[in-house]
Amino acid sequence: MIRYLNQERPIFLQIADMLKDAILSGAYPEDSQIPSITEFSVAYNINPATALKGVNLLVEEGLLYKKRGLGMFVASGARRQLVAQRKEGFYRDYIQPMIREARHLEIGSVELQQMTERGMKEHGDRNQ
Repeated sequence: MIRYLNQERPIFLQIADMLKDAILSGAYPEDSQIPSITEFSVAYNINPATALKGVNLLVEEGLLYKKRGLGMFVASGARRQLVAQRKEGFYRDYIQPMIREARHLEIGSVELQQMTERGMKEHGDRNQ
């Protein structure tokens, strides 16, 4: 999970995003323990309060929970929740702009579907 932090976004948000990506990828399955705040602060050379702020975001979202004296763990249903959030973001960030552009180019729904299917085939559709 180690990747370099950048100065473009707040570090605590980058920590939260890294954890979300790790949960999505299965690196941290449901009910598994995540690294401690100390481990994050040492690995990324950041203030422990910054790491805690990123982890607490996921607690607030219901993706992580604390076991007193043991640490933080991935909540049941966390991956499913993240997939749903990402799908909605995908629709908002990619599908809606694509449809607007298709309308400008006078591409109808059938042609757009054909183009989408072609793209999925060219890039190895997992659902076929």
